[in-house]
Amino acid sequence: MNKVNFFGHEISKLIIGDNPISGHSYIQDIISGAQMKEYYTAEKIKEAMFKMEEQGFTAMLPLADPYMIRIISEYQRAGGKMKFIFQPYMAMNQDVSIRQMMEVGAIGIYHQGTTTDFLYESGRTDEILAMIEKYHTMGIPVGLGTHRPDVIELSEKEGWNVDFYLACMQNARRNREGEPSGFITGKSKQGLVFSSEDRPIMLQTLKKVSKPIIAFKIFAGGQMFLGKTPEEKRKTIKGAYDEVFSALKPNDLGAIGVFQRDSDQITEDAELYREWYAEKYGGSKA
Repeated sequence: MNKVNFFGHEISKLIIGDNPISGHSYIQDIISGAQMKEYYTAEKIKEAMFKMEEQGFTAMLPLADPYMIRIISEYQRAGGKMKFIFQPYMAMNQDVSIRQMMEVGAIGIYHQGTTTDFLYESGRTDEILAMIEKYHTMGIPVGLGTHRPDVIELSEKEGWNVDFYLACMQNARRNREGEPSGFITGKSKQGLVFSSEDRPIMLQTLKKVSKPIIAFKIFAGGQMFLGKTPEEKRKTIKGAYDEVFSALKPNDLGAIGVFQRDSDQITEDAELYREWYAEKYGGSKA
């Protein structure tokens, strides 16, 4: 898999997100969040992480809760080499969490997306800026996560002190404006339906941004596969790679979630990425 430079770290252009591992399902009628958590035991998570390495993924966006930090420590002791750009666990004291993230060698952190959007919608952007400064004390790149193009536009206009953006390809705030993160409320993603109209709006916004981008939810949380045959699903995956990566800068990244219970999604997604890359740019697979 081809690599890009992320602030001095050479990492795979396609990296792995955290939602299925944390039990955040956007297809609740097919696979519930509880089923995801039941499957992803500590051993299954570590098994998946080594499978990611095997398939060329070199970085991950894990949730920085104590459970995942412990699993990462065990993975590293077993020889795991992937790098980590952390999603903060906002239900936890952030000073304690920062110490734990640094103990496992974080290469980046970002202000958690739903918390960003909630504070923005509540007129409390000063709290976002204060937390960004707290994260900068870690001495690593600090990003801003959001599901809203207008948040990125405001950050760019006002010159917020962020090094990169975590940008959602789907607007998860539709009909949820003013709600805190599900980590705080415990609210599921039931009934949250993504629109294909969201993606071009966010991608158009990102074309104006010079800072590095990590695009996430590029498969719409699995919703774009609903009702599709296996062959149609493969075409949809490659189509999503093309839509997103063709619109972004060469060194920008994409993040995908994987649920390994029913099929080897890690291998399938990696193989289809390599196929897409070879078809797009010629030569051998990345």
